[in-house]
Amino acid sequence: MEEKKAKENSPVAEPVTSAPSNPLSRKLNKILDTRLDNDKEMLEALKALSTFFTENNLRSRRNLRSDIEKRSLAINEEFLSAFQAVKEQLDSVYFDVKAMNECCQDMTTRLKEAKAQTQHLMSQTTSLRNESQKLQLKEQVATAFLDKFQLKPEELKTLRGTRDGNLHPDFFKALARVKHIHSECKYLLRTNHQTAGLEIMESMALHQESAYERLYRWTQNQCRLVTQDTPDVSPLLCQAMEALQDRPVLLKYSLDEFSKARRGAVVRGFLDALTRGGPGGTPRPIELHSHDPLRYVGDMLAWLHQASASEKEYIQTLMKNCNNVSSATVEDAVGHITEGVCTPFKVRVEQVLVSEQDPITLYKLDNLLKFYHHTISQLVNSEAALLSVVLEIQDLSHRMFFNSLSSHATRLLDKVELPPANLGPNESLTQTLQLLRDVLACHDASVVPIDDKRQDYAQILSCVIDPLLQMCSVSASRLSPVDMAAYMVNCIHLINTTLALYEFTDTRLEMLSAQTEAHVDTLVSEQASYILNRVGLAQMYGTIQQYKTEQGPLSSMPGLDELAIKSAVNKFDSYLAQPDSLTLPQNSLILSANVRETAEKRTVELVCSAYKQIYDCIMDPFHSYKDCQGIVPRTPEQVKHLLM
Repeated sequence: MEEKKAKENSPVAEPVTSAPSNPLSRKLNKILDTRLDNDKEMLEALKALSTFFTENNLRSRRNLRSDIEKRSLAINEEFLSAFQAVKEQLDSVYFDVKAMNECCQDMTTRLKEAKAQTQHLMSQTTSLRNESQKLQLKEQVATAFLDKFQLKPEELKTLRGTRDGNLHPDFFKALARVKHIHSECKYLLRTNHQTAGLEIMESMALHQESAYERLYRWTQNQCRLVTQDTPDVSPLLCQAMEALQDRPVLLKYSLDEFSKARRGAVVRGFLDALTRGGPGGTPRPIELHSHDPLRYVGDMLAWLHQASASEKEYIQTLMKNCNNVSSATVEDAVGHITEGVCTPFKVRVEQVLVSEQDPITLYKLDNLLKFYHHTISQLVNSEAALLSVVLEIQDLSHRMFFNSLSSHATRLLDKVELPPANLGPNESLTQTLQLLRDVLACHDASVVPIDDKRQDYAQILSCVIDPLLQMCSVSASRLSPVDMAAYMVNCIHLINTTLALYEFTDTRLEMLSAQTEAHVDTLVSEQASYILNRVGLAQMYGTIQQYKTEQGPLSSMPGLDELAIKSAVNKFDSYLAQPDSLTLPQNSLILSANVRETAEKRTVELVCSAYKQIYDCIMDPFHSYKDCQGIVPRTPEQVKHLLM
């Protein structure tokens, strides 16, 4: 190495010539050609060498090998020392494992001996464990079965109740439980447990009957207590009625007991309302208004209607949980409750009707009873005693009303008044029509059905109008035809104007119009005859109407010569100048302007028709009138124009 360094440090490098056969040269070349950057092991070795090779001198280079060997030896000694402790620990672990192995072998041996000794006990334990599991499963099944098909002690206690007869709130849950168990037994009957199912059903049936009997007794006792004016229906009683739906007979008896208790309360309340009034005297007793028939009967009917509505509401509250109870059952119960007030109500109303003579009051009572009959019929059934009594009293009031009208009509015919001088309606007719107006006004104000109204109108009009017309005819029997016609027209006109204000009178108005027409015909005929007689044309007109051709010309007949005709036509001209001068006084006494105009118009038409016949005969050449135009200077059209 020194030579190498010397050569490297020399200024002139001699060329090195090495034979290929020189091993040293090859080795040196190999070393020189080696690249240390890529030799990691060499680098690591050099790094390790640098830790203790600090001085690069001859001594250090010579002792390098020994230093490396010493260092290697020291490292090996340290390694040996370190592994000595490891070995001691491994030996300790080995002895421990060996001891454990010996212990395990000893335990294994002992276990084998114990297993051999307890083999029979283990088999028995396994068998008992399996049997215990089966018993536990059976216990669970039995418990579930008992929970499903048997009552708990507290449920039995609840069903049996206490000695004081009170009902526990959980009674209905226990009863529902019994009912559920009884219904579930049908599944047992479909399996192999029919005997158990039948026994359980029989047991539950006994519990049910006992519970329903106790529930029925409690319900009856509670229903007997609802005698207050405004009873408080407890929720427990409503639940009891709901539970009794499964026993319709018991439910009916319980409802009958409730109705019986409420019936007494309603009768007591009605009598108190009649004689004592309300709490503190408000409202006042109904009997205080007995002098006023309408208010007296109306207050009683209003109280009965309110009581019926309240009782129906109480029963609906009582049966609100019952799904199988129909409205007819509720209405029957209300009818039974209100049956007790029928007798006192009927007696009082009959006294009012018998003592009342005024037809208007009777008719108002009739309509009032009709209204409340219709109203109460919506609360009770059609066969209820209260409804029958109201209908019976209403029928009595109806008959009393028409008897009163008939009596009034009889009095009219018994003492017929003579017509007044002005041929207007007499006082009896006016009073009777005022009575009729009052009656029909009451009828219009009523709320009875339309069919009943129409029927009542027909009866009322028949009971009043026919006697009125008969009275007018009797009253006018001693008058002249003209006076009779005028008087009858005035009477019928007043009747007609009265009836025209009301409905359902069309038929009667048509009949009155026909009668008016007949009397107007009489007036027109008399008026026309009067005019023709006064102007001297009546005899001519009568002769012309009876004339036949074989009698010869009219000019040859007595009274139809030209001079007589001219004289009559001159008078007729005077009439044409003042038509009102020949008007009958009876026509001016007619009250109806329409009838007067109609009578005047028809009279003019009749006079014009008579004049036209006379004019046509005179103008006919057959009758041999010479100066026709001089005899009748006016044509029928001119006459008609002057009179119209």
